[in-house]
Amino acid sequence: MAGQRTRRRIPEATVARLPIYLKLLSDQFDVGTTNISSEELAELGGVNAAKVRKDLSYLGSYGTRGVGYDVEFLIFQIKRELGLTHDWDVVIVGAGHLGKALAGYGGFGERGFPVGGVVDIDPSKIGGVVGGVRVRHVDQLTEIVQTKEISIGVIATPGQAAQSAADSLVAAGITSILNFAPNIINVPHGISVRKVDLAVELQILSYHEQRRVNARRVTKLQAVPGNGRRGASA
Repeated sequence: MAGQRTRRRIPEATVARLPIYLKLLSDQFDVGTTNISSEELAELGGVNAAKVRKDLSYLGSYGTRGVGYDVEFLIFQIKRELGLTHDWDVVIVGAGHLGKALAGYGGFGERGFPVGGVVDIDPSKIGGVVGGVRVRHVDQLTEIVQTKEISIGVIATPGQAAQSAADSLVAAGITSILNFAPNIINVPHGISVRKVDLAVELQILSYHEQRRVNARRVTKLQAVPGNGRRGASA
């Protein structure tokens, strides 16, 4: 029956890992790898093999015992699931240092996300060219979005301007937003938002660094004669 053929909804945690698998698989394909096991992919991705197999099962891909997964076909399956079988133009709000860096980053276009527009409210920035794209006034955002059929917007403004940028994007017809601003934005139901908070990422890294520091301290203490001996009396 048609209902039985409907693929299960993929959990968000799995969706977050699919781009990682895609990058790893693409790198392996580039060096001539044709087949890969779940164990090999798990080792490259820093997860366990059971999780890899579970994640890929949502794509309807189960591999072959003793052979593994066909790398090229698995790349196609992931790209299809992520909507990467065609390009998605993005529009960037904010032409400051961050906006310029994002617009000039060639990796967006290479991975299927060419910059279709950059807007700002600063008269000194409007008319300039960043990443090969001319900066236009934010009032032209709707025209850009409709003309190029853009559905993804990127906020690269200072924190205090983030909500206004989000409002403008939503009003222009954008349905997915990548927010680089430090502030949390409020959007209507149905709008997808992903937040990139560099401070949070650094705090996570500091956690791992602190664990390493503590581990080295314990190792040094254990190496001192008399430490770690059990049964000593007062």
